[in-house]
Parts: sequence; structure tokens; C-alpha cells
Amino acid sequence: MAAPPSSSKYATAATPPSKTASTAARTPGLRRFPSRHFRINTVWLELALAAPDLLTWTRLLLLDGDLAAEPKKLLYWLLNVAVCLTRGSGRLRMRISATWPWRKELVTAFHRFAALHRPAG
Repeated sequence: MAAPPSSSKYATAATPPSKTASTAARTPGLRRFPSRHFRINTVWLELALAAPDLLTWTRLLLLDGDLAAEPKKLLYWLLNVAVCLTRGSGRLRMRISATWPWRKELVTAFHRFAALHRPAG
């Protein structure tokens, strides 16, 4: 009995970065415009095209591990966070639910964001 060729449909390989980037670009949804008005669609299109770039920079600069690996998981993680925003002593605070599974990763991401160098201006 002969061994299956290496180009078999059962062969597995890591997903190349270009494939992941193109999948992330489709995630915001460019299939349908939200309005009949050209100006509204123009702004919406610019925001939809900026979304994959923001997700990529967020993954590169702020996250590591499982959350940095897959765009869909990152979107689920960011859009389903259980927080409570409160004001006190002139500051805005974000309280994250103690039972939320990715609490530690979100706190680390915010600390990394706060530590980034801000350009003078």
C-alpha cells in the first residue's frame, strides 16, 4: 500500500498571514451600503476600510496569545465585554465584571495602550 502524497487534501499547514489579513478585511462587511445617500455611504466605506487596520494594530501592539491570533475571536472579545463605566473624582473608570473570562487580558491591553509613546503636538 502506497503512502498518500504530501499534497493530499489531508495535509495541514498554518494559515499564511496574507490569508488572515484578507479574512479580517471582509469581517466588517463590505457587501451592502447602509444608505441611498452618497455622502453617508462614503463615510461608512471609509470607516469600514479603516476597521481592519485598527484591528491589526490592536493585535500587534496590545494583545498576545489566543486573542491576538484570530480576528473573529478578537471582535467577539471586544464587543461582548461586561463593564460598568463610573465617574468619580473627575475621572472616568471602567469596572470589569469579575466573572468575565478575559478580564486579565483586557486590563493588560489597557495598560499597554496607556504605556504607548504619544507624539508631541
